[in-house]
Amino acid sequence: MNQRFSIVPVFYLAFLLIPLYWLLTMSFKPMKELAGQLTLYPKSPTLDHYQVIFSDSSWYLGYLNATVYVLMNVAICLVAAIPAAYAFSRYRFFGSRSLFFGLLAFRMMSPAILLIPIVQIFSDLNLIDTYIAVALAHCFFNLPIAIWILEGFISSVPAELDELARIDGYNLATYFRKILLPEIAPGIAVTAFFCFLFSWTEVILSNALTTIDVKPIGAIMSRVSSVFTANVPILSAAGVLTLIPGILIVILVRRHLTRGFSMGRVD
Repeated sequence: MNQRFSIVPVFYLAFLLIPLYWLLTMSFKPMKELAGQLTLYPKSPTLDHYQVIFSDSSWYLGYLNATVYVLMNVAICLVAAIPAAYAFSRYRFFGSRSLFFGLLAFRMMSPAILLIPIVQIFSDLNLIDTYIAVALAHCFFNLPIAIWILEGFISSVPAELDELARIDGYNLATYFRKILLPEIAPGIAVTAFFCFLFSWTEVILSNALTTIDVKPIGAIMSRVSSVFTANVPILSAAGVLTLIPGILIVILVRRHLTRGFSMGRVD
């Protein structure tokens, strides 16, 4: 069987990788080399910029802060979205379809639109500069899409399994733990991936809701970019490090992600 080779994916892949390669090379170049003649690779590679980030708490705490509220956001979204998606999948109640599609419309709003009321609410609750404030703010936007994704996966599980589980004496919690959750594991992985993706890359809300103690790395990079324009290698090293968690997530759950994207509904 002859397979036709297309050059288009190669160009597309190169288009995606060139900025990443440039970011990576800048992170290893000494400042003197970066300020000199343009080079395609570091002639005198150095790890000094990474050492600055790992030794300065104002940098490395940004990664820890982001990791904490991202994990909180993913956990809250999954805990709330799974039973909600089950209800939308298995039950019909007044306004259920309108509410279900309304969730998607809500997700289409940019975080900037609700920035002022969200900051005002968390300020009145004395939650500014706390992990839970950023995690909950991200949940406002992640929960609708999480429900949408999981509803598709739960609907693919035959409703007859619910009846069989009841006949076997399973209560709802046992049915979720032993039957439903293993069946929709790829959907949970896809949902967690999207929640992580939004929360890890979101800057507007996380920057507005934090001041000092829980400032995430994205907000730190935005804040110091104007000051550190003379030290691009450090900003490049910080950018490279922000890519690592996403790459690790994809590697760890790639099997579930592949199954999830192929069998679930991801709109």
